[in-house]
Order: sequence, then structure tokens, then C-alpha cells
Amino acid sequence: MSDGRPDPDTLLAEIIKKEEDANRGKLKIFFGYAAGVGKTYAMLEAAHLAKSMGIDVVAGYIEPHNRPATIELMKNLEILPTLKVKRKGIVLNEFDIDEAIKRHPELILVDELAHTNAFGCRNLKRYQDIDELLNAGIDVYTTVNVQHIESLNDMVYQITKIQVNERIPDKVLDAADKIELVDIEPEALIERLNEGKVYKNTQAKRALQNFFTVENLIALREIALRRTADQINIKSTNEIFPVAHEYYTNEHILICLSSSPSNAKVIRTASRMAKAFHGTFTALFVETPDTKELIGENKSRLRSNLKLAEQLGAKIVTVYGENVPEQIAEYAKSAGVSKLVIGRSNNKKSLFSKQSLVDALTKTAPNLDIYIIPDIMKPYIDKNTTRRLRLPSISYKDSIKTILILLIATVLSFFSFNIGLNVSNAITIFLLSILLIAVETNGSVYSIISSLLSVLILNYFFTEPRFTFKIDDISHVINFAVMFIVAVLTSSISTKMKDQSFQNTLKARVTEVLLETSQKLQKASNKEEIYDLLGNQIFKLFDFSVIIYPVLKDNELSEPITLPCSSKDNILTYLSTEERAVANWVLKNNKNAGATTHTLTNAKCLYMAVRGQHSVYAVVGIAVNKNEVDIYKKNLLISMLGEFGLALEKESINEAKNEIYVQAKQEQLRANLLRAISHDLRTPLTAISGNASFLISKSAMLTKEKKCEIYEDIYDDSMWLINLVENLLSVTRIDNGTMDLQLQPELLDEVIDEALKHINRKSSEYKITVDLPNELLMAKMDSRLIVQVIINIIDNAIKYTPEGTEITIRARIKNKENLVVEIADNGNGISENDKDRIFDMFFTANKNTGDSRRGLGLGLSLCKSIITAHGGEISVRDNLPHGTVFSFTLQAKEVQIYE
Repeated sequence: MSDGRPDPDTLLAEIIKKEEDANRGKLKIFFGYAAGVGKTYAMLEAAHLAKSMGIDVVAGYIEPHNRPATIELMKNLEILPTLKVKRKGIVLNEFDIDEAIKRHPELILVDELAHTNAFGCRNLKRYQDIDELLNAGIDVYTTVNVQHIESLNDMVYQITKIQVNERIPDKVLDAADKIELVDIEPEALIERLNEGKVYKNTQAKRALQNFFTVENLIALREIALRRTADQINIKSTNEIFPVAHEYYTNEHILICLSSSPSNAKVIRTASRMAKAFHGTFTALFVETPDTKELIGENKSRLRSNLKLAEQLGAKIVTVYGENVPEQIAEYAKSAGVSKLVIGRSNNKKSLFSKQSLVDALTKTAPNLDIYIIPDIMKPYIDKNTTRRLRLPSISYKDSIKTILILLIATVLSFFSFNIGLNVSNAITIFLLSILLIAVETNGSVYSIISSLLSVLILNYFFTEPRFTFKIDDISHVINFAVMFIVAVLTSSISTKMKDQSFQNTLKARVTEVLLETSQKLQKASNKEEIYDLLGNQIFKLFDFSVIIYPVLKDNELSEPITLPCSSKDNILTYLSTEERAVANWVLKNNKNAGATTHTLTNAKCLYMAVRGQHSVYAVVGIAVNKNEVDIYKKNLLISMLGEFGLALEKESINEAKNEIYVQAKQEQLRANLLRAISHDLRTPLTAISGNASFLISKSAMLTKEKKCEIYEDIYDDSMWLINLVENLLSVTRIDNGTMDLQLQPELLDEVIDEALKHINRKSSEYKITVDLPNELLMAKMDSRLIVQVIINIIDNAIKYTPEGTEITIRARIKNKENLVVEIADNGNGISENDKDRIFDMFFTANKNTGDSRRGLGLGLSLCKSIITAHGGEISVRDNLPHGTVFSFTLQAKEVQIYE
């Protein structure tokens, strides 16, 4: 049951989005239904108003319409110089995006939002330039007409019969912070045309005859008003329901991608429907054997339709199969599609035309709403199909296979004929050979040819009269006809099975790559392994060189990681300053760029961001070298990058958690130290000051023995304080990572002797012995720290065992690499519960003893830290029959004896 509280993830996403929106510039679009309504004029008026309010305004690019009123308004505005681009002997003036970002005004004016930039500019379209300005935190005023909106292109064409080539995605208009509709009556606009205020006289007359008719302008105005209202509705809905999925209904709109000329219209219609129903929008591409053979215009149209669907916000999905209606119906059922939008087939029907797609879908998916978009284009014939019928694919290898198999079948038939078998056996042999040819060759042409040749060979060599093509027996005609039909059918079935096998292989390949990626990602333990896996999986998918730029904490690119490299590539060509600049642009703008995209198209690599939910964690460069990326591979790549982005995000979260944990532990350590010091230092300091004060005031009254006893107490307390301070300093150095180990070979007996000189004064009341083997023992150590370890362990034994206890120090060689030092006593021992915590900081055993007040629990913890820093291990065990043994290991070194 919901407790009514908001979801934390949703709140976090809203906070992050608000932060991003706060840093992003605001976009205002002056929207009109035709040229000449006054969009640029209104924009310039708004710019002067903003300037009068103290806002830094710059005119980035204003289209030179040579209109006096517009030119007058451009006065007193700072105008950026244009970018000069030479193209076919002509110098073109383009908007200079780099100069605009460098100038970085508060508000910039950029006319003609739908403009296509000249070749050589960073972005293909001007709306991409404007998006960069917004990302840089610059507010933008711009202009656009209704005929330039992508989803409305077909409607505009039906009204005006003029195809508009410069278009912008609907999302650009929908994302605008403000839209101001610049509107005048159609009659007033026509009057302006007649007066020459829009175009020159000749151009104006031509426009009045074609585009600027009253009927056209009324229709366009109606569309512009409706589109503006839709945008306002979208913004108001988003304000009421900030999270989009909260107000989405169950509507799921599906279209099918194809190379049909009418497919673009279907995509635009489905996009408008998805927006109207507030539903999701999916574009499905069914990969069949025929689509693999698309060439020329068909292939180009398919790619254009794919990009159009992506541009209009569709999710691209690829499935594989030969039966297109079945694949569409299967996906529609699994994905919960409610509406399917398809175009009416405009192909010329032949005598052997199959069942229409609509009829097939009606049978396979009866619960699916199907919307058929009419097409006014002239009927056409699929050139790709006719090409395949006229020019079947011929392979020398398959031709030789066919000839050899038919020769073998002929030889076997002669053998069977000579041993007395009849012609039916020869027919069987040739049927098997035809089936074998269908399996071993590609395409049905070889099966059909081999069927025809088999009939001719049987007739010529094995029927009476032999060695002629004459047939006397009518039964032979029937047998040969049946044989030919059976041969063609079997070869057709075999070809379909091969095609189906190919499709299954593609499905298995996709599943294998995704499953392998998921399994290996689960095993990756750090970012370096994730990057390595990412590069290898992309290389396996494309066989192109891969470069990965990890993103540092300061949101800058690190040095590139060059991963698998194609043998035909020189990897240094992809590591140039220009290529890195493209990768950096992708990081800053969080968009794809480089080869095969519309941004920085001169790059040699396709650069894509590896994103988590909120950040970019790496930029991947794939050396495609202008090669078109296969549709299904691109979809697979996008899925993989998303999975890797989540893995990197998870790793970053774990690193942040570890840092927080370490900081918390450090804070806890400081707090414990301060708490322990404030408590445990007070007692010895009070004792020292009290004894000193007593000696000063009562010295004459004390006996010599009493004075010596007080002096010994002061010495013991001061030595305890000195050891405590030494331990505290060592703990601090280890905790901060500033301990400088000076490892060098040392004789163990010398280190032990040095430690025994500094142990507790009460050691005289204990029996301490050193038991070392006869040979000299040497270990690699920092002697001053190992001395402290030995002192702490012996002092610990003295502190917690009764007087007269035997304490033994012994050592032995464990193996060629390690030396073991043991410090044993025969005291009361340590309980099993305390053994598990004896090396923990601030833990003291036997707290019921009177002397337990004198211990912060740092000594043994410090010993463990020192031994661990030496690469050794420390442990505690019982000393049978009673007592305790502390042991630690050091790296053994051989003693060098010089004569």
C-alpha cells in the first residue's frame, strides 16, 4: 500500500532536471504561417525591448531580406560577423557558432531556425547550432514558419503542392520555453506582397500564383494556430504532471519502417497521433532476406525513413523473419501495441500478387486497431524486385558446384542403368542431386536450372529413343513434369529453410552479444575492466577500431584508451587534436557526433556518449570511416552503451559510497581518539601532578624509600604517556597514508635486543627469554617499527599476566620467503570471544582488571597495521597447556657472508 510519500528517485530526477534547466539558456520562437507575416520584425522589436532593460543583446544572424523596416530595427544592435564558407566558387555567409559562444551574450538573435548550413560548418542544421547556444547558457530568439515543422510536412504539401526540404524536428518546437505566434490576416499578407514589402515584384507575382493564394494561406494559418495551441497544451500538461509517464495512457502507436516512398508520410502521421494520444511511439523494422539485398534508391530511402523516425522521437526496434505480417503481429502483442499505422500499398498488382499486408494483419492480430494512410503518389513498381528477377546473382563457385553434382548424378545414373535398373532409379538420383544443389548453393536460380538440366539429361541419355530429345512414351512426359515440379518445390523449401536459418542466426547473434555483455559486466570489478569489456564488445560487433575517453570527476576527458584495433587502421590517425575535439563536443553536448551524423561530419570516427541516468561517464569513438552503420547493429550498440552506462554509474556510486564510508570511519576514529584521550590521559597526568605536588610540599617529611616509590610512580606514568603518544603518532601516520616505510634487510636478534631495552620497567619481575636458532636470521623490515611491534606485544603480556610469568621470544623460517616471529607467555590466556577482536582499535581485553584504565586499545591494532604494511600477517592462538602466543610474519632474506 502506498504511504503517499513521493518516490526518492523521482525527486532526485526532478532536482537534477531543475539544475540542468537553470544552467541552460531559454528559447523563444517567433512562429508564423508564411513568409512576410513579420516574424523577424517582431523578434527585433523584442530584442530592443530586452536591450532597454539592460540585457546584453547580440544579433548572431539576421536573414538579409532587404526590407527597410527590418533594416531600420537592426540599427543600434551589435551584429556578429558571419562565417565565410566557400562552396562551388561562391562565398556563403553562415552563422558563426564559435564566435557566438566566445562572445557569450545574455541574449542572441538567430534568424531562420530551419536553415541548412553550408558544407563545412560544424552542424548540418541551424537548430543544432541553437541547441549548442542553449547548452552554453545563452538565451536565444529565433524564427520559423509552420511549413518547416517535420510532422506537418505532408499536410503542407497537400495544401500547397510544394515540397519543403528544410525542416526541423517537432521536439525543437515543443521544447521551446516560449512561442509567440506572429499573425496577420491572409488578405493583409497578400496586400504586403503586392506592395513589394515581402519579395521583389517578379518573385512576388510568382508567389501569388503558387504558394500565396488565399485558400492556402487560410489553411496554413489554421494549422499554425492549432500547432501553437498544441504546444501550449503540452507545456501546461507538463506543469501539472511533471513526470511524463504519470499522464501517459496505454496508447502505443506502431509504424513499420520500409523503403517505400510513402513511408515518410506514415511516420509523420503516427508521430502526430502519438502526441495527440500522449502515447508511446515505436518504429518497427522487419529484417528479411530481401531487405539485405536493398540497393541504391531503396536503401537510401530506408535510411532516410529510419532517421526521420528517430528525429520524431520514435523508439527503433528491429526483428527478424521472412513473414512480415506475422512478425508485426507478434511484436504488437508482446509490446502492448494499441494502434498500427501503415500506408496503403501503391505497388502495381500482378497476377501472382500475395495477400495484402492489411488482410494478413487483420487475421493475425484481430484486436489491433489499424490505420491506413492514403497515398496520392502514382503507382510504382518495386525496382529492387524487378532487378532481382532480371539479373539473378551468379557465383562461379556455386556454378562449379552445380556442374559437379550434376556430373556425379549422371555417372551414377549410367551405372544404375548398366546394371539393369530402370529409369525411375535415375530420376531418384537426380532428385537427390537437385536437393543437394539447393542446400549447397545460394539463391533459387541454381535449383531451377539444375531441375531443367536434370529433365533434359534424363530424356537425352536414359529414355527411348536414347541420345535424342524425342519422347515417344507419354508416361515419360508425365514423369518428367512431376519430377520438375517436385524438384522446384523441394529447392524452394530448401531455400526458405536456409533463409530461416539465416534469420535465426541473426537472432541468436543479437541474443548472444547481449547475454555475453550482461554476464561479463556482472564479473567486472572496476571501471578499467568495464572499459576494456566495452571496447572488445564493440570491436566484436563492428570490426572497427575503438577509442574510449573516460570522463574525469571535473567533467573533462582523460587520456584515451585505445582498445582493439583493426589491422587495416593506423590508430594514430584517430588520436589527433581534431578527433579529440569532436569527442569533447559530445561530452559537453551529450549528443552523437562525427562520421555518419549531421554534426562534425568530417571526423573519421563516430563518437557516442556512454550515459547513465544523469551523467556521461565516457565517450566512445568507433572508426567507421564514413561507412554506414547497419540498422540492427546500431540498435544493438545503443542497447549495449546504455547497459555499460548503468554499470559505470553503479561503479561511480560504489566509489562515492566507499569514500563516504572512509570519511565516516575517519570521523569515528577522530571522535574515539578524542573521547579516549580525554578520559585516559586525565588519570596519569593527575597522578604525575599530584605526586610532584606532594613531593614539593612534603619532601622533608618523607623517607627515602617513600620518595623512591613516588619517583617510580611518576616514571611509570610518564613512560605510559610516552608510549601512548608514540602509538597515536604511528596510528595517525598510517591512517593518513603518510607512513614512510624504509625497508631493508635487518638481523632479527639485533632488533629484538633493541626492543628489550625499551620495554616496561616491570619486566624485571617476569622471566623473558629469547630462543633463536643457531643460524643468523635476517628479514626485510623497517626496524624502528618492528621494534615498536615487539615492545607493544611484550608490554601487553606484562600488563595482563601475573608476576613471574615466562615470556619467550622465538623465530623460525617458515619457508624460503617468510620468517615467523612468536612471542609466547604462560599466563591466563585470552578468551575465544576476545581473540576475534583483539586487533581491533579501541578494544581492551580483561577490562575487569585494575590496570585496564591504562589502555586505549591502540597497541595491538597498531601492530596489525605495521605488519600488514610490511606485507605480513599477525595472529593470536593459545599456548598449550595455558597462555597466549602472538605471531607475525616478515619477508625473509638470506644472510650474505663475506670472507
